[in-house]
Amino acid sequence: MNLKNKTALITGGSRGIGKAIAEKLAKEGCNIAIAAKTTEPHPKLEGTIYTAAKEIEAIGVQCLPVQCDIRFEEQLNAAVAETVKTFGGLDILINNASAISLTPTEHTEPKRFDLMTGIEIRGTFFMCKACIPHLRKSTNAHILNLSPPLNLNPKWFAQHLAYTVAKYGMSMIVLGLAEELKKDKIAVNALWPKTTIATAAVQNLLGGDALMRMSRKTDIVADAAYAIVSKSFAECTGNFFIDEDVLRDEGINDFEKYAVDASQKLMTDIFLD
Repeated sequence: MNLKNKTALITGGSRGIGKAIAEKLAKEGCNIAIAAKTTEPHPKLEGTIYTAAKEIEAIGVQCLPVQCDIRFEEQLNAAVAETVKTFGGLDILINNASAISLTPTEHTEPKRFDLMTGIEIRGTFFMCKACIPHLRKSTNAHILNLSPPLNLNPKWFAQHLAYTVAKYGMSMIVLGLAEELKKDKIAVNALWPKTTIATAAVQNLLGGDALMRMSRKTDIVADAAYAIVSKSFAECTGNFFIDEDVLRDEGINDFEKYAVDASQKLMTDIFLD
């Protein structure tokens, strides 16, 4: 399906995977709304909603930067309303915003638990709720959550229970909404990377330079996301996609271009056995 003049709202779109998806969709003619928290430069976090919007508009589409913490309904409702007012509607929602802390239970503080569940579960749920009335009016509506397949191998719960609960909460939203929204002709899917992706979280929290070199560029997730949301809603809903599999179905089998360092062995992402 042609994305020209469609509108996509992307949470956490000021950097990393969210920004890469925004840029990819923009190149296909899709107008973009970025809903994220960062409005001022941060020494360890690249970009703000304004710098991201400027880069996306340079591609040749309109981009709306909206400061938004999706843990708070008044902010996310305002972001959705401003998006619809600016562009006249909404066709795609990308739920990318997440927080991560790979801590065992005894080392997980309440504020960190609340942050992860507040963004991944509560924020995603109510962002979907706010967007549904507008997506219902689209001719090819998509919701795409950046969340993993529901792998019930106990090891993923034992290592970082709170984060697993949070990310699986996003995936359960996919499972439920895909069925609930069939009658409304809104596709709901999940997308997860086969390998770690070179993001600020990997650099600053998970593995530094070493893990970054064993990761792929954000482009692979962006290309897969585009392939998903450009499909017809009728033939693509309720799926838990892995980026590699999506691209193989598109005829892409050479993934070397996505590697940060092609000489390094790639690190399989969490939640994938």
